[in-house]
Amino acid sequence: MIPTVEEKQKIQEAQLASPDIPLGSAEQFLLTLSSISELSARLQLWAFKMDYELTEKEVAEPLQDLKEGMDQLENNKTLRHILSTLLTIGNFLNASNAKGFELSYLEKVPEVKDTVHKQSLLHHTCTIVVEKIPDSTDLYSEIGAITRSAKSVHTVFEKWCFSVFINVYCDRQVSGGDQKPEIQTGVSQRVDSMVQVDFEQLQDNLCQMERRCKASWDHLKVIAKHEMKPALKQKMSEFLKDCAERIIILKIVHRRIINRFHAFLLFMGHPSYAIREVNINKFCKIISEFALEYRTTRERVLQQKQKRANHRERNKTRGKMITDSGKFSSNTASSPSQPQGLEYAEDAAEHESMKAVLKTSLQSGESSTSMVPGLRTRTRANRGRVGSWNPVNDDSPNATDDAADEIMDRIVKSATQVPSQRAVPRERKRSRANRKSLRQEV
Repeated sequence: MIPTVEEKQKIQEAQLASPDIPLGSAEQFLLTLSSISELSARLQLWAFKMDYELTEKEVAEPLQDLKEGMDQLENNKTLRHILSTLLTIGNFLNASNAKGFELSYLEKVPEVKDTVHKQSLLHHTCTIVVEKIPDSTDLYSEIGAITRSAKSVHTVFEKWCFSVFINVYCDRQVSGGDQKPEIQTGVSQRVDSMVQVDFEQLQDNLCQMERRCKASWDHLKVIAKHEMKPALKQKMSEFLKDCAERIIILKIVHRRIINRFHAFLLFMGHPSYAIREVNINKFCKIISEFALEYRTTRERVLQQKQKRANHRERNKTRGKMITDSGKFSSNTASSPSQPQGLEYAEDAAEHESMKAVLKTSLQSGESSTSMVPGLRTRTRANRGRVGSWNPVNDDSPNATDDAADEIMDRIVKSATQVPSQRAVPRERKRSRANRKSLRQEV
């Protein structure tokens, strides 16, 4: 984009040769750019100022995620129980007494299966952890920083998506086809630098930021020799000074976090001679993928456990009536003499009321020696008279009539009521028409 010295000379010569002919838009633009003093230094200083925050964010965020991830793994109790269970199972199966195993073995845990039920080793491990430690978690939801650290290196598919985005962006920004390859190349380089962030490249990125910051100081000094406002110069000086301090702090933080990661690997049981060969992204990816598999298996185990509990609960009440379970059990236990079943409740109440009416009617009949209509009783007749009524109890027929009417009503109601169940099953009539005798056959 910056015009060269030869291009500037040719444009000026053409303008002197034919001063009446105006310059084209492209030639006029290049001539205007060439008139700006120290254009390259200005553009590089401006690019550093625009890109610094994004570049610093690309370096600081992975370091912050790695620091938080180490804290999450170190303080996670579920991970300790899982690793301890795996070590115990491995020692039992191998008949050994190992003190630990490599974390790369976690990739093979979902693939190892038993020969009977064809369940994976992860399934058995998850079952043991859920039974022994009921308050354990799914592990994946507690290590979000490790998951983010594992996703620092983008896959081929994600890069392909970025390339599609570049093509669409260039088609919209550029109407013609001549300038598209240049813009596409520039945007592609910028996107590649954004998506290919790796912990191994953080040191190089920090060194590059330091070099660009020092070059920006030189650019500022060169620009300050020409016309430049003191306020702008002061503002740019403060910005570059702040950037230099932050870059120095980032380098210190990077060194300390990497050293802390090496100490964390010692804490996890890695041998000291192999610590520097461990890739941070690969380590985080192994932990994150294992945690995701564990969460899926744990949900399946909990569902199976709930199904078995429901099945046991159903077996407890299988073959029993509704009155034997639940809220009806207390009522039946308190009154065992009552018949079981809701259909007999009204009959029992009817029976008790009938007994009460009969007792009161008999007591009143004995006291008044009265005759209930339709009821025959034996009485001792006195000589000389057919029957004798007690003159004191003149109102006894009226009292007994009400009781007799009530008894008759209840008898009619009980006789006309359709029974809900048959007490005795009806015998099947056998037909004897076609019955043959064995004596005739003989």
